[in-house]
Amino acid sequence: MTAQAKCWRLLIASLTLSFLLGACASSSQAAQPGERQALAMAMWQQRCKSAGEFIHHSVDGVAGIALLKIRTGVNFSNQFRLDDPYGSDSTNDEYLLNFLRGFYHQDGVASLPGSPPRIGYRFVEARDPKDGSLYRYTGRFEEPWLTNKSYLKGYIRFVLDKTPIEAFSARYGVTFDDISTREERELWIAGSSLKVIDLQTQAVIAERVGYMVDAAQGSRARQREPWLFAADNACPDFNRRLARRMPGPAFVAQPGQTLDFVETVLKPAN
Repeated sequence: MTAQAKCWRLLIASLTLSFLLGACASSSQAAQPGERQALAMAMWQQRCKSAGEFIHHSVDGVAGIALLKIRTGVNFSNQFRLDDPYGSDSTNDEYLLNFLRGFYHQDGVASLPGSPPRIGYRFVEARDPKDGSLYRYTGRFEEPWLTNKSYLKGYIRFVLDKTPIEAFSARYGVTFDDISTREERELWIAGSSLKVIDLQTQAVIAERVGYMVDAAQGSRARQREPWLFAADNACPDFNRRLARRMPGPAFVAQPGQTLDFVETVLKPAN
């Protein structure tokens, strides 16, 4: 075989490889807007087949839990940041307060019929993202007027207290992860895993797997935030624990969702 023939064969092989690699690349990159939407919805519906709540074991009389991660921000529009947009909830201290008994019942009024109980726990344990130290957090009611007359007399608020601890004392922990792939994020699909773990055995006793998709494929028209409106296409549905659907966009039902699932697994102590 001549040197020129060898060169041609190498060139053909190279071009063939390039073609195959291009064919294997995400089809969403070349798709037109309508095709992208169809691809996205089809992929999301396929992912929904593996979504759901999987409770292997539940526990009664749980006084406190360990939060192995704390949500520190909300992702409104970053397509590829793997920070679990499906699991979007309250953040920072509000996220901690959200798990404590009394936070959802500050006015003494019982939950509306058909809504999640949101009883909360006596304490939660977590690392403070600011200093990396481990604390036990508790909640209490206070009347700030008693120490600061700039407040209205009779005004009551729920506040967060924390005490340093050496190690987790709670047996059960809660963590979350983004399980999205690059292919899914190319089509504005976000995948989520929320786990309840027995910290003594490291066994996962329950997991919620969820997916959502932005049907408008990242449109920012009229200052639209894609991940907020992706909540309208979610499995499991964010309104699933309500007797009736909340009016308006589905993202209004996302805050508190972590507690709602955890309480079905780890029943708060009386």
